[in-house]
This record gives sequence, structure tokens and C-alpha cells, in this order.
Amino acid sequence: MGNKEALLAGAKRCLDEKGYARTTVRDLASAADVSMAAIGYHFGSREALLNTALIEANEEWGETLAGVLRVETPAGASPAERFELIWRRVIETLDEHRRMWAVSMEACSQPDLDPEVRTQLGNALEQARFGLANLFQGLDDGSDEARAVGTVHQALLSGVVLQWLIDPDRAPSGADLVRGLRLIAGDVLTR
Repeated sequence: MGNKEALLAGAKRCLDEKGYARTTVRDLASAADVSMAAIGYHFGSREALLNTALIEANEEWGETLAGVLRVETPAGASPAERFELIWRRVIETLDEHRRMWAVSMEACSQPDLDPEVRTQLGNALEQARFGLANLFQGLDDGSDEARAVGTVHQALLSGVVLQWLIDPDRAPSGADLVRGLRLIAGDVLTR
């Protein structure tokens, strides 16, 4: 394993053990068993390394999610039943990846995000929108429709994760999301 790969692996461990804000350059170098200068050489900054590691961790969750969603829905399931089942499966993955979600929320809430880091996270978020559109609705193109669908799923995911991190027992379920969307859609579409 080269220094760059060691840094990414060490950064993931640091994020898991210490979180985003409390991880220092020294922690990262020590976890990777490399010099502190290697961080600047390979990533430019502590934040860029941590964000790259966080993005990779989110991609790993996406692969977990894709596997979970490959399970077929029952024959004859309505779109609402399919939506509820998919979201129930998504919520079930949250516990396994709890620390990654907590660190993601922590990273995004940093008040002084470097513009380059903000761009990096923004690009990952945009990519995630299209990934979610594909996973949830089978839209695998870069169309405006795929982006719109992915944007709604991303908003739901962010909101569900935040509520689940704070209070897992009262966080929304797949059934809650279906019921809420029906009420919202009924109101929005009738006016």
C-alpha cells in the first residue's frame, strides 16, 4: 500500500475514532505511518484528505445500499409499497454506518469550509443525487428528471439521517415518509 492509500485508510479510522473536527494532521500521519508532509503532497490539506476519506466512506455506504436495494420487491407491489419498502431498507443500514453519518453531518456543519473543500463536497453531493435517482427509481441518465428525483431523495435521506442520529426511536419510518408525501402531494397538486 502506498502513502496515498495509507493516508486514506488512516483518515477513515481517524474519522471513525475521533470525528472530523478533532482529527489533527499528526493523528492522520500517525494512523497512516507516514510523515505529516505526505498529507500536503498527496491531498493538499487535512480537510481535503478528510473529505476524500468521507466521500469514499459514503460511496461504500452507497454500495451497501445498492446491494440492499437489489432485493426484489414483492410482485404486484404498488409504487407506494415499493417506496416504503426501499426506505425501510435504507433506514436499516443507518445503524451499521452510524459513525460515518455523524461525521458527515459534522463535516458539513463546519462554518469555515474552504471553498475548494466546499466544491469537493458539492460535487460529491451532485453525483449522489444521480446515484440515488438510479437506486430508487431506476433512472440512470443525467437528465433533469433524474436530478429532480435524486434531489428529493437526497433531501429525504439527509433529513431522515439527521432525525435518526438525534432520536432513532422517533425518526421517520418508510411508512411515515409515504404518508407524509401523500399528504404533501395531495395539498400541492390540488392548489
